Amino acid sequence: MPAKRIPYDGDDPSGPAAPGEAVTPLEAVTPLIRGVTVLLRLTEAGGALSASALERATGLARSTVDRVSATLARMGYVRLDGRDVTLAPRVLELGNAYLAALGWPALLAPYADALAGEADESVTLAVPDRDGVRLVHQSTHSRALSLGFPLGELLPAGRTAPGAVFAAQWPEADWQTWHDRRSRHRDEDFEQRARRAGRDGWAVDDQLTGPGLLTLSVPVRDPREAGRIVCAASVVSHTGRHTAAGLCETHLPRLRNTAAAMERALRDAPIPGPAAGPAGLASWTGASKQELGREFVASLARGLTVLTAFGEGRGDLTLTDVARTTGLTRATARRALLTYGHLGLVRRSGTRTFRLTPRVLSLGFPPLSRMPLSRIAAPHLAELSGRIGESVSLAVLTPSGEETRCTAATAPAHALSAGVEVGVRRPAHANPAGHVLLADLPPDLRKRSLCHPSAPDPDHLTATLDAVARQGHALSDDEPEAGLRSLAVPVRDGEGEVTASIETTVHGARRTREECAREVLPHLRAAAAGLEDDLREATRFTQVRLSL
Repeated sequence: MPAKRIPYDGDDPSGPAAPGEAVTPLEAVTPLIRGVTVLLRLTEAGGALSASALERATGLARSTVDRVSATLARMGYVRLDGRDVTLAPRVLELGNAYLAALGWPALLAPYADALAGEADESVTLAVPDRDGVRLVHQSTHSRALSLGFPLGELLPAGRTAPGAVFAAQWPEADWQTWHDRRSRHRDEDFEQRARRAGRDGWAVDDQLTGPGLLTLSVPVRDPREAGRIVCAASVVSHTGRHTAAGLCETHLPRLRNTAAAMERALRDAPIPGPAAGPAGLASWTGASKQELGREFVASLARGLTVLTAFGEGRGDLTLTDVARTTGLTRATARRALLTYGHLGLVRRSGTRTFRLTPRVLSLGFPPLSRMPLSRIAAPHLAELSGRIGESVSLAVLTPSGEETRCTAATAPAHALSAGVEVGVRRPAHANPAGHVLLADLPPDLRKRSLCHPSAPDPDHLTATLDAVARQGHALSDDEPEAGLRSLAVPVRDGEGEVTASIETTVHGARRTREECAREVLPHLRAAAAGLEDDLREATRFTQVRLSL
């Protein structure tokens, strides 16, 4: 049944309808609602659905699904893999805009990381989202059983320790809303846990979230905002290591000390200045329909651009700020904000300013927040292999620095393709991928590769690595065996450090060294640049696993 549309008279872009109600403001942007719906359904499905499944999940016509998917693909938010529509790392920029706008996740993350190392447990930071909670940071320990949930996933407040911490400060109206959404069924156990959390200053979840899972949470307050709770810091463990009482006894003092350190960091943090200038206008902001193509839904793309107007130093924006930052007209920006207010993605933060809500994290963040490097790289390697007609692979350094390890690979279907198996290790000093990775290391760390029994003369290796660093690539003959030729380029993370290498191996009869440099090297560099763009979004607030 289509949503009822009502006329809207006023200048409040957040709209009169509460998020989730069936009434849609007349000025809402319908294509934007459809685009958000597609992203939500893809997220709920774990990141991928066929076009037919999307049609059923969204209730949209197949032609509409195709146009929305084509637009999102043009924006880099999804990939069209045959019949499937798959979320792409670029969509993380929406959730990253929310996290950057908060201002504190990057400030508090080092404290959570330090506690995880000290306690040898997982540590999380969570924010309230109406009557649920969402994780915005997770520090994992080094043990085999790593506990936690995907970042951005919505968890019910009533079944989590952070939920009790947040509910301890709910006014009566929030409790009434909580009961109304549950047909006025009173969850007295949750109410009691919330009261205890308010009295004791902490809460524990004894297998409420899941069997065997224990969570201990304390509030982190911002001293600059009258002690408002900005997040809940939690230690997450399991019943194989602790009882609920044992978890509290062992880790509550540490957790409280960490929360106090976080609050001091918030108190001493510089006050954000006025909203920054344009963040970089999207290519479709002022493009014509002829430039964008018939299948491109410009109103959807422009509406999504509004979310990226928010960010670091731009947590609270006026309508004028949004229009200036995106390059959109005030009328277009206003209608987008009105739509997002209806969808619960934007809320009023003052008489004239607006702020993103945690619900923005529901647009692709959970399934992508745990994606390893191999999965991020896979489509780039497949496209590269198709372009150059050669085998390509992705390699990283092992922790010792002495070897490279292949984490992803693809090969074309012709007789002279040199296959590389995932998981294969090779001495770092003896292959182009290793040379690229070692060349970025400081001289003292390079020396670790010399520990390998077959390592060459140190002076010769140093000269080779210096040359690779200057050239930005490595090319070797008869590697990994006689008659083959290998070429590698670096892949840099969001901090500009080389984190992996893309390598291709060709038969010497197919291409000379000169042809490799002229015909293949530009494609390798383009693939590396595309992967770096994805890594920049994927590593901004999350950690990407280098291993499989």
